[in-house]
Amino acid sequence: MEEKKYIFEGKTSSEAIDKGLKELNLKKEDVEVKIIKEDQKRSFFSILEPRLIKVELIPKERSEKAQESKNETFIKKEKNIMSEKGIEEAKKNISKFLEQFLKCFSNEKLEYKITNDEYYITIEILGENTNNLIGYRGETLNALQNILSSVANKNVEEKIRVILDISGYKDKRKKVLEELADKVSKTVIKTGRRVTLEPMPAYERKIIHARLQNNNKVKTQSVGEEPHRKVIIELQRKSKY
Repeated sequence: MEEKKYIFEGKTSSEAIDKGLKELNLKKEDVEVKIIKEDQKRSFFSILEPRLIKVELIPKERSEKAQESKNETFIKKEKNIMSEKGIEEAKKNISKFLEQFLKCFSNEKLEYKITNDEYYITIEILGENTNNLIGYRGETLNALQNILSSVANKNVEEKIRVILDISGYKDKRKKVLEELADKVSKTVIKTGRRVTLEPMPAYERKIIHARLQNNNKVKTQSVGEEPHRKVIIELQRKSKY
């Protein structure tokens, strides 16, 4: 598919770029910028006329931040559709494991629910006193999700993706992380200093990226290696033009 290109003029390159971004309703990071050089020599009379700078703006398919957020998504929905046979076998594995596992908590009233679509299996554990299953900032929950993922994939030929939630913890955690992102972004804007958050699992980093994706004053990026990968929040760099 041919790239769409747009040409804008201004007294300076910065003015031309700003004019183009406003008209296209895009951000600086969403376009590729090229300064158009004029090869024609100017006549004596044209020298007296104000010179206009021309820039060419080529919209990218998606911003780098949106691309990173997409790369960190749990499930890539354009690929890896699970078969009905694989899903049913995985659900049997999960149910068998949970029936035995939850018996270890005989003093608590715990129950589970398994649902699915063609992309992933979702497990919800509900009941009283589930904090021990969640752990500090969801560490135990994440470990249990990894175990359930291994259980689900036992004797299954395809890749089965599993998401676990306990007593609505992930929704609550999402709100906490969004509030954190808002608070830290304000600090970064006020002080001009970057802030590095503590290590987070991929789905939590995605929440931070998504929350600040439309903030034109700050940007986010993930650095480090798993399981110590972190999110950095810093000011957007000013345009050189």
